Amino acid sequence: MYLNSNSSTMHKIYQTLQATKDLLVSSLVYGEEFTGKRTLVKKLFPNSVWVDGSNIGNIKEAIKNNSHIVITNFEKINNTDILEFDNVNVVAILNGKTYDKRLENKFAFIYYIPTLKEREEDIDLFSKQYINEAKEIYSINEDIKLKKIELDISQNLKSLRRSIYKAILFKAVDRDDLYHIMYNYFSKNYEGINVYKEQLEIFEKALITAGLDIYKSQLKLSEVLGINRNTLRKKVNEYF
Repeated sequence: MYLNSNSSTMHKIYQTLQATKDLLVSSLVYGEEFTGKRTLVKKLFPNSVWVDGSNIGNIKEAIKNNSHIVITNFEKINNTDILEFDNVNVVAILNGKTYDKRLENKFAFIYYIPTLKEREEDIDLFSKQYINEAKEIYSINEDIKLKKIELDISQNLKSLRRSIYKAILFKAVDRDDLYHIMYNYFSKNYEGINVYKEQLEIFEKALITAGLDIYKSQLKLSEVLGINRNTLRKKVNEYF
């Protein structure tokens, strides 16, 4: 994936990390959660021993008995001074926008993995991958294009993947699926004394929004829906 990245920053990090694979040096990879740090390191160091930063005993044991170590969740280590990285290839993965500057004395190389917002050129790359994954899961053969508004990068790759799977699932829903979805929703939200009026908005708003996207005209949509234009305008003003 990172070999095909459109981000010059990611290319540089990939190439530099690759050059250190067989060297007894230590590297720190940091950045927000779900920016692809683990994916990058796993691709480059598939045969290294992986240990979690929450267990200092396991880390010491791994360093003692192995020459290539990957430490995940490095931010969980309270005292890094007790760790010695001499004569071992260590790659530490830290979740966070910053790191303790004292770590610069422990790591030969420190890499910052930008957020998806900072490397928008990669959004399309990962989107295509997740779309293909979702199409296979949902047995969809047709080409699918998603609008930018359907993509959520607030939590980087995690939210991007989730938003794509959700969007494609919605596109695969048929009338029977929709019935069961609404049934489950109403089963959990059947309260009050005016349920029909309160829940009617769900139907009308979706129907009108889709119609406006398709026909681009309230006049045309009112004809298609078979309702008065003034009635439609009133509902548009009410819902939007």
